[in-house]
Amino acid sequence: MRIFAATSRYVQGAGALDQLGEHCRPLGSSAFVITDADMATLLGARVVASFEAAQLASAIKVFPGEITAPAIAELAARAREFGAQMIVGLGGGKALDTAKGVALALGARSVSVPTIASNDGPASAAIAVYDEHHIMQDILHLPRNPELVLVDTQVIANAPVRFLRAGIGDAISKKFEAQACAAAGATTLLGTHASLTGLMAADACYTIIRQHAVGAVRAVERNEVNDDLEALVEATVLLSTISFENGGLSLAHALARGFSYLDRARGTLHGDHVAYGLLVQLMMEKRDQAFILELCGFFREVGLPTRLADFGLDKPSSKEIRELAEKSMVSPSAARFAPPVNADQLEVAILQVEAFSNDVA
Repeated sequence: MRIFAATSRYVQGAGALDQLGEHCRPLGSSAFVITDADMATLLGARVVASFEAAQLASAIKVFPGEITAPAIAELAARAREFGAQMIVGLGGGKALDTAKGVALALGARSVSVPTIASNDGPASAAIAVYDEHHIMQDILHLPRNPELVLVDTQVIANAPVRFLRAGIGDAISKKFEAQACAAAGATTLLGTHASLTGLMAADACYTIIRQHAVGAVRAVERNEVNDDLEALVEATVLLSTISFENGGLSLAHALARGFSYLDRARGTLHGDHVAYGLLVQLMMEKRDQAFILELCGFFREVGLPTRLADFGLDKPSSKEIRELAEKSMVSPSAARFAPPVNADQLEVAILQVEAFSNDVA
């Protein structure tokens, strides 16, 4: 059996936010918008105006800042009182996942409007739920992907460039993770093996990133939208999601789980964790050193980390490296690799990445 999953409609372009109401019209007559305080101030009036122009009712609610089960339950109660037929997430990953959690709780339509391109969560059915200390507690899933993903690339260009860099890191691993899943005969989040579509999407995602990432980063540094940014955002938001949902995740994302337990890495971004995790995965795969060296050069060109010092872990202790290896094994993605790995092997690979990266820095 094969299952293909993807968002029903993907809209991208500069100024697209002003058409949000128009694109939401087929989904219902009332929208409950979940966002953070900054985005409510910066973009709330535009969002409300777009719904008014489409003759749809809307309400904006600021979420508490962390994706916890109690926060989702409270917002679901508010949305139910409002009579929401669709739940719209506006903002970064936490706001979008909170909105998806509320949509799941109510059985309502889900809409994602990312204001940064730091990961591929907007188009995904997955919902990461944390505790108040930002330690992942659960992964929930919508019954289907968001009905609409709308990305205003001018909004993306106006955001700090570090978020775009993280989006590159989250997406560039997908080719190698999908290949690892296929080689291991592992199943994706859909419960089936990696599909040809997923593998092709992952390969295309990598190719587009390598061609357009540098130009896109330079554009965002100037708060400008260009063809490179349009191409890169499509790869990091849409293709990356199609890749991992239909191709699978492996060691690179397992390392990202491990990073959440490192105190000195607090405040660093998921996509940066995945980028470093990819280097560890490539070491585990015994990839050609010349290829890893070239990839490290690309990482540095776009501003991605290649060593633990880039996360603030200057001179990481043996205890920290061991904790990263052990906590990474908690992730189900660690099992999607052949031959099977353990914490001892991951620790060796991390040390190899550290030695390699420091030698070529």
